[in-house]
Amino acid sequence: MTFALAAALVAASGAFAFIGAGHDGGGASLPPSSLAFVRDGQAVEWWRSADAPSSWRGPLRSLATAVRWHDEGPAVSWGELPLEGAGEAKHTRVILVRIDPARVSFRLDAVTADGLAPIGPHWSIDAAPVRALVAVNAGQFNVGGAWGWMVRGGHEYQAARAAPLAPAIVIDVDGRVRIVEPGSIDSAARSGRVAEAFQSYPLLLAGGVVPAQLRHGDAGVDVAHRDARLALGVLGDGHVILALTRFAGLGGKLQLLPLGLTTPEMAALMGALGCRDAVLLDGGVSGQLSIRDASGEVHRWPGLRRVPLGLVALPAAAAGSTS
Repeated sequence: MTFALAAALVAASGAFAFIGAGHDGGGASLPPSSLAFVRDGQAVEWWRSADAPSSWRGPLRSLATAVRWHDEGPAVSWGELPLEGAGEAKHTRVILVRIDPARVSFRLDAVTADGLAPIGPHWSIDAAPVRALVAVNAGQFNVGGAWGWMVRGGHEYQAARAAPLAPAIVIDVDGRVRIVEPGSIDSAARSGRVAEAFQSYPLLLAGGVVPAQLRHGDAGVDVAHRDARLALGVLGDGHVILALTRFAGLGGKLQLLPLGLTTPEMAALMGALGCRDAVLLDGGVSGQLSIRDASGEVHRWPGLRRVPLGLVALPAAAAGSTS
């Protein structure tokens, strides 16, 4: 089912048709900002920080129908969504990927010495397997390498790190993709069903709810900082959504500049796209994505920095292939 069809199931009316419930009254306000999608050359405002919803129950139909889909395949679909925001986010392009986990095989990818343990921040989309349908940088990292929990091929290489808003992205042995909240990571690790896993930060949505730290300006998260963003979300039907932002000013000639949305704005975007759970991956100059369309053509949005880990989606029959 395409986004347009899925969104058609959701009734929406008016320019501010939030599919949310409740607005917080406590805590410092978010910095003033708004988001509009562009359709038929017209900007339609759909989110404002002043009355941002605290939860999302489904996709925002008007926004979903503004996505320009270039390729809609059974396994991978991709398209673009033009947004207008505040300040340096005035012209923002969002590249969207929708993936059916039942038709691909997800796995973590890295430049390694032994086939599994990353040897450092040397991965980029150029290092992804040739047959990858999608390749994207995974998780966060520091000078020591990948940050937090890391499971590859069912083997735990790093233990989970305890931190607020640092969930795990888990690919179960049956291929299902889950975003596991921090307090449930230990239980997931003990389940014996984890094939691949990594941690990232911060959590954007949990069961459709925007974390309290992203709804106020005094809750420990920088809610004003703008950057190029990359997020992973899971829809109610289990499909995976990737959203990568690019600066679209000056005709897109400076698209690699780390300019874009705030963290609360990314939470709103993922909620409006219908995600039940979502998390930021490493954006900025690390954000990178490649997509192989149904005709075999590869579309690339490179980053400026190599990273320890990538996440790739391979054709299901190619799960064991390294090329």
